[in-house]
Amino acid sequence: MTSKPLATLDTSLIPRLPQSYVTLFEAKKNKKLSFEDIAKHVGREEVIIAAIFYGQAMASPEDIQKLSELLEIPQDVLESQLSGYPDRGRTMDMPPKEPLIYRLYEIVQNYGYAYKAVLNEKFGDGIMSAISFSTKVEKETDDKGDWAVITLRGKWLPYSRF
Repeated sequence: MTSKPLATLDTSLIPRLPQSYVTLFEAKKNKKLSFEDIAKHVGREEVIIAAIFYGQAMASPEDIQKLSELLEIPQDVLESQLSGYPDRGRTMDMPPKEPLIYRLYEIVQNYGYAYKAVLNEKFGDGIMSAISFSTKVEKETDDKGDWAVITLRGKWLPYSRF
């Protein structure tokens, strides 16, 4: 269990999310668990666990069983609420209004073409998959302060010639 403040559900998002996500966030808050705590129990990365909570990723039967155990939510309830397909992108307006999410958007605005140019030089004509993809968030600390390290790892998909 973490001693830092925990991420909770932004109530303005509730109309855009299925009821199951309110259930998950309430249990997370009541158990005083971080996404890192939950991820360790489930055996997944914390970003994908958070994505499941927000309806942005699909939970496997094993994920549902482990979430049920840890959060003390009946498994049949979670199965009925989490067994559908995710509705990705539904929670966010563009451009984003939440400052941290806007800063991630701003990174792409400022460096998107630079990333594209460097990736094309390294890999050729194609795109990085957001489907065959993984990500993680780490914290680094040095004499200048705390640093957020976000790793994005996507399979390179060359464009087909036809």
